[in-house]
Amino acid sequence: MNFLIASFFILLTIIAFIFAKWLYQRVYTPLLLPLTVATVIIIVFLLIFNIDFDTYMIGGDLISELLGPAVVALAYPLYQQRDRLKQLLMPLIIGSFIGSIVGIASGLLLTKWFGFSDELIYSITSKSVTTPVAVEITEDLGGIISLAAVFVMVAGIGGAMMSNYIYRIFQLDTPIGKGVGIGAASHGIGTAKALENSELEGSFSSIAMILSAIFVSFLMPFMIALFM
Repeated sequence: MNFLIASFFILLTIIAFIFAKWLYQRVYTPLLLPLTVATVIIIVFLLIFNIDFDTYMIGGDLISELLGPAVVALAYPLYQQRDRLKQLLMPLIIGSFIGSIVGIASGLLLTKWFGFSDELIYSITSKSVTTPVAVEITEDLGGIISLAAVFVMVAGIGGAMMSNYIYRIFQLDTPIGKGVGIGAASHGIGTAKALENSELEGSFSSIAMILSAIFVSFLMPFMIALFM
């Protein structure tokens, strides 16, 4: 029975994403990012048929297992652009470090300003790093893991959707500026968006995502002690 349920929801997810990608290609706008549209389709389907999330995740968990190979696949554009990455290593490190500080500080200050509880603050401050790292940080701090995962998704999808507008506002037109910005702020989802623009921008985003995960892991306790 579980095999049939898993197969159905895997097929549903694939169909939803294929449709979302087709729509994105026909009406090219960041607001119709395939991941966002596919997610909305699945949520609406589950609500209409009154299907709980745990049932969907019988198949969803199997899809999640593909995240590892997908991340490893990012090594290919890094290898292709290795010479360029070496030339700009210091700007990459400095930009990712500053992006990590801004990501943590923005979460801490905004949540404290709105008077959120410490538990909620600990759940949102790691929003700018990839989900496995955010979950570990949140668990160590005593936050709510499920909320941390949601905030990470919001940061990723929001960054990917709004990136082009932000580039225009701040007049960012170089691959390193765009790549480091979206990689540090929107992790894997942002990196996928960066790869749409160019392999070089995607490579910068991949490195920024990795560096940000390292920096946030070390900086988080110190910044919480400083602002809390």
